[in-house]
Amino acid sequence: MFDNLAERLQATFARLTKKGKLDEKDVDQAMREIRLALLEADVNYKVVKDFVKETKERAVGENVMKSLTPGQMVVKIVREQLIDLMSDEDMGLKSAQKPPTVIMMCGLQGSGKTTHAAKLANLYRKKQRRPMLVACDVYRPAAIKQLQVVGEQVKTPVFERGSDADPVDIAKAAYAEAVRTAHDPLIIDTAGRLQIDEALMQELQRIKEAVPVTETLLVVDAMTGQEAVNVAKTFNDAVDLTGVVLSKLDGDARGGAALSVRAVTKKPIKLIGTGEKLDQLEEFHPDRLVNRILGMGDVLTLIEKAQSAVDQEKAKELEAKMRSQKYDLNDFWEQIKQMQNMGPLEDLIKLIPGLNPKQLAGVNIDEKQVKRLEAILSSMTDEERRKPDMITNSRRARIAKGSGNDPVMVNRLLKQFKDSKKLMKQMNRFTKGKKRLSSLFKNPFMK
Repeated sequence: MFDNLAERLQATFARLTKKGKLDEKDVDQAMREIRLALLEADVNYKVVKDFVKETKERAVGENVMKSLTPGQMVVKIVREQLIDLMSDEDMGLKSAQKPPTVIMMCGLQGSGKTTHAAKLANLYRKKQRRPMLVACDVYRPAAIKQLQVVGEQVKTPVFERGSDADPVDIAKAAYAEAVRTAHDPLIIDTAGRLQIDEALMQELQRIKEAVPVTETLLVVDAMTGQEAVNVAKTFNDAVDLTGVVLSKLDGDARGGAALSVRAVTKKPIKLIGTGEKLDQLEEFHPDRLVNRILGMGDVLTLIEKAQSAVDQEKAKELEAKMRSQKYDLNDFWEQIKQMQNMGPLEDLIKLIPGLNPKQLAGVNIDEKQVKRLEAILSSMTDEERRKPDMITNSRRARIAKGSGNDPVMVNRLLKQFKDSKKLMKQMNRFTKGKKRLSSLFKNPFMK
């Protein structure tokens, strides 16, 4: 995500922060580099012009030039300006005063509209809501079936009336059904076109007149850059959008759409698609995205990923077992599975402050190794997993044969497990010792 832009900006800031003092010439040079980086990232020309002008005005101020670390002050200003460029007061998804909240998804064909309708339903389900999807795309072959398939995957009912029904009548009937069954929100998947036309816009307007739409969200493909911004502007002029959903942001190495769409349309980016899976949709936080671009990491997103992927009760049980040294191979495997739920390791690394993603490019959990590990653990008996010390040479040979592996692999797994237990034991002693020391040197005047 935004690799090219991030690389250029981080290189510019590295040169700036190395200098003890800055003059206006240094700032001019940095602004030229930032301007080129943004233009190469396919950011709208007028947006770049205004951004560089405002940033330079702040960066050559007296307070910056006289500060102890002027380079860092310039970086701080650029960060604040980038956040401001994408921020809006109405970035959160709104709820209707009287349920159900109606969310109309619109966009061109191929933008990922149907998939993102299901992703949004999944996002609401995680918040303990009862969404319902509505199939109002009656023109594209298999559009209803596609929505039913993804709806089933996210355990969300799909309201449909077949391909012969009028989309406006479908929307009205779906709203009545949602009121009757207490489903909230109601997410309407509308028809798309290969290009913008009058018939498409009129149909969207008719749906908005027929049911009380709270959110009109446009799904645009971030990888199309300025074209995505132009599409957003045209849709906004015709149907008055409340927000934008940027799909395929994970594949956008440039970032032009994300940095331009809010400035051009005056409508906020509300959601971002960060992958193909149905759980890869995030609420948009400009500050977190800017931190990633500038190499400052994104700890909050990392924490949220961990909280959504990890079973909290199981995590507590594992922690208690680790502390009491009752941790066994069953727990070891459970830990690996929970880590896998958080997504590819290379994506998680980019969220950690201070780590250079470029140096760690390509780092990932080897799926073959994980499957091999699973096969070894599956070939053990439950008793062997609970009591690894009972695994003798003959048992190792049996486990290796049953899993299609070499006994060396079984030995390696057992050694890694023993080493991790030793490390936990040492950490336990250290934390206990630390507590004893802190109690000895406690300041009686501190509460």
